[in-house]
Parts: sequence; C-alpha cells; structure tokens
Amino acid sequence: MNPPASARLVDFVTLLREHNIHAGPSETIDAASAIVALGTADPNILRSGLAACLLRRNGQRKVFDQLFDLYFLGVDLPAATPSADADTLRERLIATLVQGEDTAPLAREALNTFGAYGGAGESAGRVTQASGAGWSSYLTMKSLRPDEISEQVAQTMGGTGQFDTAVRTIEARRRVDRFRTDVQTEARLRSAELRGTDYIARRGVETSSDRTDFLGAREQDLAEMRRLVHPLARKLATRLAVRRKKAVRGQIDLRRTLRRSMATGGVPVDPVLRARKRGRPDLVVLADVSGSVSGFAEFTLQLVQALQDQFSRVRSFGFVDTCAEITHHFTPGEPPPPGFAQNIVREGGVARFGSSNYGEVLQGFVDHYLDAVGPRTCVLILGDARTNRTDPNLAALHTITERAKAVYWLNPEPSRSWSTGDSAAEDYTDIVTMHECRNVSQLAEVIGRLLPA
Repeated sequence: MNPPASARLVDFVTLLREHNIHAGPSETIDAASAIVALGTADPNILRSGLAACLLRRNGQRKVFDQLFDLYFLGVDLPAATPSADADTLRERLIATLVQGEDTAPLAREALNTFGAYGGAGESAGRVTQASGAGWSSYLTMKSLRPDEISEQVAQTMGGTGQFDTAVRTIEARRRVDRFRTDVQTEARLRSAELRGTDYIARRGVETSSDRTDFLGAREQDLAEMRRLVHPLARKLATRLAVRRKKAVRGQIDLRRTLRRSMATGGVPVDPVLRARKRGRPDLVVLADVSGSVSGFAEFTLQLVQALQDQFSRVRSFGFVDTCAEITHHFTPGEPPPPGFAQNIVREGGVARFGSSNYGEVLQGFVDHYLDAVGPRTCVLILGDARTNRTDPNLAALHTITERAKAVYWLNPEPSRSWSTGDSAAEDYTDIVTMHECRNVSQLAEVIGRLLPA
C-alpha cells in the first residue's frame, strides 16, 4: 500500500475512534491488508472489506459508511454542473429509478440544481465556514417531491392485482430511499470540498444508532434501534445468566468449615459455602408512554420483554396521568409493532386528560397494583420526571421502595436538565437512584448492570 493510502487509512481509523467505533492496531493492520488485496478500483468492494475488518458491533455501519465516503469517495470528485431544466431532471430520475440503474450521477446533478445555498454553486475556490455557503440534501429532496416520484415509479413499473401493487409500492419507496442516500452522500462530499474533510467528518456525520438520543430520534432512527433489540437482549441475557450462576454459592458457613478443617489439623483448606436458594427475580416496569418520551418507553419495554426469560415474572404498567397494566399488550417471542405506545395511550386506559402527572400515577399504582411488588421484585421506572408542576407525591414512591428489593429510575433526559423547568427529578433522586439513559448504548449498560441475578 502506497504512503498516501496508508495515511488516509490512519486518518480514517482515527475518525472512527472519535465516533466510538473502537478499531485497534490489529484491526487497522487487517484493513491495510484488505486494501492491498482488494485495491481501490471498486469502492463498494473496498467498503465491504474494510467494514469486515474494522466493525465489531451492531449499529455502527451507518457511521462507517459516511466516513468511508468522505475518505475514499471524495478523493477525485467529478465536475459539478446543475441541470438546465428541473422538470426534465425529474423525468430522467423517474426513468432511472424504474430501470433500477445507478442514481449517483443524477444525485450529483440534483444537488447542484436544488441543493446549493449561500453561493456554494457559484464559488470555484475554497469557501470558509464563515461564508455560510453549503449544500443541502434536504432542500434537494424537498424540491424533487420524493412522494410524488415514488408514486409515479410504482405506477410505471407495471403489474396488476392488489399484491403486485403493494410490491411495486414497497420497491419504489426503497429505490427512492436509495436515491436519497446518494444525495446525502453527495452533499457531505461537496461540503467536505468546501470546508475540509476533517471538519465535516467531525461535525457533519450522523451518530450511530446506538448513540442517537431517544428524545431526538426520527422515525427511521427508531426503526434502526428496534433492529438492535434482540442482539442486545441476547448479550444481556448471557451476562445475567453468568452472573446468576456465580451467585448461586453464597458466604462461608463458618461452623461447617471449622468442622471440616479438623481433618486437616485445623487448617481450613476446603471452606464450606452456604448454598443460596435458586430462583429468578421478579421484574415490574412502570413506563411513561406520553408523547414526549414514547420512543424511549417503547424501546425499553421491547428490550425488557425480550429479556423476560431471565425473570420468573415480568409485569409492565404504562401511564400518562393514570396507571394501567399493559402486560397483555406483549406477545412472548414477538416484537411489538411500531407505534404500539400510541396504541396503548388510545386503548390501554393510561390517560384521562393527556398531561403527565407522576403524583397521581404513583398513587394509583400504590392503591391498585402494589401487590405486584414484593421482596424479590426489581422495579424499573421509565420517564423524564416532568410533572407539569403537579405534586410529585414522594410518599407514594417511598411506599414502593420500602416494599421492593430495588427500585431504579431510568431518565432519557441528560442529567444537566433534571433541575430545569417542571422536572421533579432531583426530588425523586433523594428516594431512588436515577440513571441517565439517553440512547441505546447507555440503556444497555445500565440495564446490564442493574438488573438483579
């Protein structure tokens, strides 16, 4: 591998580490060998080879692809020329999508036609950050009207019958999404041309799915997060099983140890341990499913249900301003459908007036469901603790903590926000331990550490 390519690989791996993709020296050496073996003529083959060498966890591929494009596609950018006729461009795009051909050249042309702002398309030299020039994939797709293009592509692809129509619609949307990705890639490459690759790599790359904040996640981000649930659940289940196996044997039984040591002259060569009772703990989840935190609650409930084999019993309760059991909304072994939190709000009896009221919820749980909590029960409370300035009802939370084995609060807001506005988080932290769970990575770490064995 020549020096420029090796330097580019080192810079690429350095940026991967800054984006929490931890590739070590051995992975970097493997990646260098892959470049030598695969060459750089076909970027798609090179992308797959480097991904196999450098990635180790689910949810990292999106960030990897964006950084790869910046470092290995943006070396020799072709000339950028806008289209003279926007309508003709749309017709050519529809024809290309119908044929299933490569849309990267059209993505480049569309971006230069619709996506330039601040004079980016007029400048031939290097533009500084202060100039305000840049390229926008959002403006490009908004001008092209992708929903209309998807409908026209589906109609043009042919086929008859209801089933064929559904298949055509799905395929048309998939092809339009692929074109959107091409436009986003081209926008990053053009922005890197203006401001520098390092600047865009550090500021213009979307975070990986496992580090996307629940409260700011878009629908496509949540869909990617759902795909991480079962691999994540398998890892956590293995960790809990190992911890439970190690916890079967308890403290030293001093009397039996001394009696056994008489055979070795009083030296306790073989200590006797008290055997702990085998059994799995109970788990109770109390989840805020109001609109502000519904994505966080939906993902966490799905993860907990995937872990239900690790517990003797799992009961789930949802709330907005009143509390109701929602355990029956989950089918063992089947992930809940997208948007099930909204269905629970409509059908589960968890809302009366629509605004969160933690004080009323905690009191309702104590009055009607306290029998779900016992000395072997771990309680997980999911929510942002924003009470709309109502009474937080600390006494009811005290009652739950006195009855349960352990109570933990998982909050999707950053800890710096717990003392702002109508948040009662700091009041609740005097009674229970509250943990920041802003993304999948934090959630997995906290649940793996806290759930009892």
